[in-house]
Amino acid sequence: MSGVWVFKNGVVRLVENPGAEAMEGSRQGSRKKVLVHIQSGEVIESYGALEEKLNSLGWERYYDDPNLLQFHKRSTVHLISLPRDFNKLKSMHMYDIVVKNKNSFQVRDNM
Repeated sequence: MSGVWVFKNGVVRLVENPGAEAMEGSRQGSRKKVLVHIQSGEVIESYGALEEKLNSLGWERYYDDPNLLQFHKRSTVHLISLPRDFNKLKSMHMYDIVVKNKNSFQVRDNM
């Protein structure tokens, strides 16, 4: 596995081709990602829908930062931090949700 480790907004991730990522960001919505709840097949289109699914998995709202929407699971040290505006939700936020809920969510290309 090769690439560059990037630390951005408190998240570390491996970027395999940094130049391609910059070009992909410049294309307007050509391959936008969506978060999908696996059990229902539902595409998450709002924080209301996401909160409902996370609550059923034992996540609770965490009101520490007014600029972020955060969820905490009591049985873990995990914290999910999301931008307050759902339209600013990026694939890195979606992957954070997936990693912390492996069998419940997937990130897919929007068709």
